[in-house]
Amino acid sequence: MQISLTRRAVFKGKFTAPLPTSVRPPWALDEASFLDVCSRCDACVNACDEGIVVRGDGGYPQVNFRNGTCTFCGDCVTACEDKALIVPAHDAAPWDIYARISEDCLSANGITCRVCGDRCDARAIRFQLAVGGVANPTVDPAACTGCGACVQPCPTGAITITHMTEETFA
Repeated sequence: MQISLTRRAVFKGKFTAPLPTSVRPPWALDEASFLDVCSRCDACVNACDEGIVVRGDGGYPQVNFRNGTCTFCGDCVTACEDKALIVPAHDAAPWDIYARISEDCLSANGITCRVCGDRCDARAIRFQLAVGGVANPTVDPAACTGCGACVQPCPTGAITITHMTEETFA
């Protein structure tokens, strides 16, 4: 039996169903197929040594980057007997997500902090000096792997991981 996340939202007092913003484990099927195939068995949750794959809304697995970083080890894919997570093809990207930095960023507000850039192995986060000595952080979506290494150490919670859209590269 598939749980309607829209119906659950109504019972929680959320009368407009938001678009799915949760991040599924790497190499997940598209959202509709994933919800149709996933049996919520927790095999991927139990297989994740980093502890970032957790039970989300409706019992479906999602990634919580506040718990750590995705190392793209593939253990969640191997554990998935439902085939909701597929074995990656050669050089297939694990997902279409990237880091986004909000205006709550300390560095963007004139306070020296570059912890996100220091944690980014892909060097997708860079700081550009602006007038007044402010270093504005920018994320290169093409370089960002979506690993989430920048999320947990951010002291203000200014970094979120979001799905790419056509406007991302515009």
